[in-house]
Order: sequence, then C-alpha cells, then structure tokens
Amino acid sequence: MTQWVWEGLTSGIRTTRYPAREERAPGVSPGRPRARQGHEASRNAVASGCPTDAITAGEDGSSIDYRHCVHCFRCSRTTSPAVDWESGYEWAAESEMARVAHRLGHFFRRSLNIRFVDAGACGACMGEVRQVNNPYYNMHRLGFFLTPTPRNADILLVAGPVTLPMQQALRDTYEAMPPPKRVVAMGVCALSGGVFGRGAAVAGGLNDVLPVDVMIPGCPPPPLAILHGLLVAVERKPPQPLISLSGGPSR
Repeated sequence: MTQWVWEGLTSGIRTTRYPAREERAPGVSPGRPRARQGHEASRNAVASGCPTDAITAGEDGSSIDYRHCVHCFRCSRTTSPAVDWESGYEWAAESEMARVAHRLGHFFRRSLNIRFVDAGACGACMGEVRQVNNPYYNMHRLGFFLTPTPRNADILLVAGPVTLPMQQALRDTYEAMPPPKRVVAMGVCALSGGVFGRGAAVAGGLNDVLPVDVMIPGCPPPPLAILHGLLVAVERKPPQPLISLSGGPSR
C-alpha cells in the first residue's frame, strides 16, 4: 500500500487539464477536414469522392457539413489542396432553438446528472462515452455524473440513429426528466442518421423525435469533443459552427 501511495505522489497528475487549458497530447482527436479555396477541379474531385456528400463544391468554394462527415479520411488522402485537416476537438454546436430559448442561468452551475441512451448505435459512440468517465478525462471533476434514471437527469445524451422501436422510449425518457433540461445529440448518426439514413428500421436523426439543444459531430466524437458538448450545454463553453466554408465564414 505504501508503495502505491508513493507511486501516485511521484507520478503527478495524469488527468487532462481541459478545459482550463488546451489539450495537446497526441491521439486525443482524429481531427476533421476543413474547407479551403483550392482550384475548381480539385474541389469537384474531393466532393465527388465523399461517400456521405458531406463536402459540396460550389462556384466560389467548397463547404463541409459536419452533420454528415463520418471521418473516412478519403479527402485527406487525396493530393488535392481543396481541404485542410484540423486537429481540434471543440466541435459541438448549438441549435437555433437553444439559442433563442431562455438561458439556464444558475440552474446548471452545480453538479449535473446525465442520462445516456443508445438509440441504435453501432457501439463506437458508446465506447467514447465510457472514456469520459475514466481517470484521464474524469468528467466528475467538471460536475458531470451518469444516472440510470431520467427522473434524476438534467441532460439527455443520445447516440446512434433513432431506430423505430426507440422513438417512444426516447420520448418517455425526455418526458420523465424534470425541467430545466437539455438534449445533446452525439455523433453523426444522431445528427442526421449517418450512413444509415432513413429506412425500414431507422427514423433518422434525433431532431426528428426530440428537440435537440446541442449537436456533437464526429464518427465517433472523441472524449474531449463530448466534454466540449456537455460544457456547451451548460453554457460554460461557446459553441462552434457545423458547416465549414472556404468562400466565407463558417456557420
């Protein structure tokens, strides 16, 4: 026991310092494409190679809709200069509804409980959610805790495309949560249906079932992107745009 205590004291703090300071450790984010001007031919080539149509080529430049980007890395492997690759992780955006809604004020400045629901995910997003609770990311230090019951939840975190059998379960979970409450859609599947889209068993994105306040793109989003989304939900971090434009400001 004494040796364990000594090892802990001498090894120092291993938990990330985010959000107090930027995290620069290698491997904390897969990164994502960022639109740049480029030549028309290169813009068209990159857009035509995007399997989810997240990249669109226009006359004045290209755009990337992160609600559809699945991190396939095809655009980064081309020799075309139509996209850059950014290594950040602050990706969460705020919905228009959340921007005009009543601000949370002092309600969300204390410890908050999160109800996580798998609405039909492949398992990748769930693996990332588990990571935010490990010693390195340690979301407890930021006042976030997971709860098994929606009656104690302040935030509903949903991953995966919404399968048809899960629609009513999500509505019941949302209705059981006391106000004020926030809904966070995590991952491209929850934002737009992802590669599953709409079909015989899939309703589509979460916004077709519940009012979404915060959207975290990524396939899957890394733990720091999830933490950023939670901080955006409680107004402790500013949101980021969902669309990258090469011909003008992102939105």
